[in-house]
Amino acid sequence: MAQFGFENDIHSILKLDMPITNAPMARWQRKASSSNTSAGLSPGKPANVSLSSSRTPSKTPGKSKKQTPSKMGGDRFIPVRNSKQMDVASFLLSKENEPADANTSAGSSESQKAWSMSLNGYNIEDAKILHLGGKPLNAPEGYQNNLKVLYSQGTTPASVKKTRYISSTPDRILDAPELRNDFYLNLLDWSSRNVLAVALHNSVYLWDATQGDITLLMKLEREEDYICSLSWTKEGNYLAIGTSDCKVQLWDVDNQKRLRSMASHTARVGSLSWNDHILSSGSRSGHIHHHDVRVADHHIFTLAGHSQEVCGLKWSPDGRYLASGGNDNIVYVWPSVQNSGPQQSVHCWSEHQGAVKALAWCPWQPNILASGGGTSDRHIRIWNVNSGSCISSLDTQSQISSLVFAPNYKELVSAHGYAHNNVVIWKYPALTKVAELNGHEDRVLSLSLSPDCSTVVTVAGDETIRLWKSFEIDPIKKKAKERLVKSTSSVIHQSIR
Repeated sequence: MAQFGFENDIHSILKLDMPITNAPMARWQRKASSSNTSAGLSPGKPANVSLSSSRTPSKTPGKSKKQTPSKMGGDRFIPVRNSKQMDVASFLLSKENEPADANTSAGSSESQKAWSMSLNGYNIEDAKILHLGGKPLNAPEGYQNNLKVLYSQGTTPASVKKTRYISSTPDRILDAPELRNDFYLNLLDWSSRNVLAVALHNSVYLWDATQGDITLLMKLEREEDYICSLSWTKEGNYLAIGTSDCKVQLWDVDNQKRLRSMASHTARVGSLSWNDHILSSGSRSGHIHHHDVRVADHHIFTLAGHSQEVCGLKWSPDGRYLASGGNDNIVYVWPSVQNSGPQQSVHCWSEHQGAVKALAWCPWQPNILASGGGTSDRHIRIWNVNSGSCISSLDTQSQISSLVFAPNYKELVSAHGYAHNNVVIWKYPALTKVAELNGHEDRVLSLSLSPDCSTVVTVAGDETIRLWKSFEIDPIKKKAKERLVKSTSSVIHQSIR
């Protein structure tokens, strides 16, 4: 009993009658205050922790009443923001003032990006305080600022690059009744004097593109005979005509008079091409004859390479090479006319899988030849005569009947039969399609270029001739070119005097 009395005396001595004022808060009090704060209650009001955690909050989280910032020392007002956005913005603003660490490696930046994506849900480097939607406004048209403003400026009319307009409809349509719908014939040619020659069955008509006059030049005596090919001289005053009765006629257009009839072939003459006073003619027999029109014995040489009809024949602009294409799918390149010894071809290309009627030499690159294949081939091939190699090849998905280079815009024009029956303009040398000219209801047989190279004329099996004004030069460039021509011609006249 004495022991219990001693313990009671000790407790009574150690007992405090007043609370300790500076003592730290008890652990249970700290837990209670933290739970009350998380429940959204005022810290001064007591609450049961278990009840507050089980009850549904009376107010929706995040819908707390907005407080108006105080006038003194208040932050600028930003409409929509939360605490996380403000923390990120504060971090970015403080980070901008920090000096850049040059030793930071790419690997650490990648790891920082990964941590940012996992913690924040987005890359902190892409975070923005403000985001302005929409594109910046352009300056008014014609506006110029010498300070070179940073916002996008609308181009002035003087600096606007004029785009070329290519009409999808022909500039003019002419009737061509009784036109012979034969793929292997060449029934159209445009002279340097702006006169268009067209063969309709057994007659040849001339259309003056300047005046619009139509003239019947000639007609074969026998009704069963027909015209197979036409070709103007470089000066445009003489016209060569190949016929089905194996002859080549030479006509003076100014006087409408036949100068001579040259007989040397054994089959119809389907292709013709001039090189100064030398006229080359290709026949169904596969032979090519050279005629010197100045002498009585006109037949001076024969080229025997093709095994089938020669349907394409073109001399190069510089007169060095003659290109020939035949129904045997072969393209030959022959050297200039030699009066002695056997003549061998410079090149023989057999890549085409169809008849080669379409041939065209490049005016600004005399060593470049373009060839086009028939229905079984449908490819345009560009050849380098100097190296003998095929530079490029393009599948046009359609029979190719004729080709011509348009120098005004450095383009290549192709005429097509089955299955598209249209005309296509290609950019050279990329061979990308510039435009399609549709309108013919049957296969396009031939095409030719006007003297000023602004218009291409096509003739088709639908018995129509269509003129497409697709290559007009810019008026400013045209005037400059005319001035250059006048100045050179005046110099020539002075030297003649």
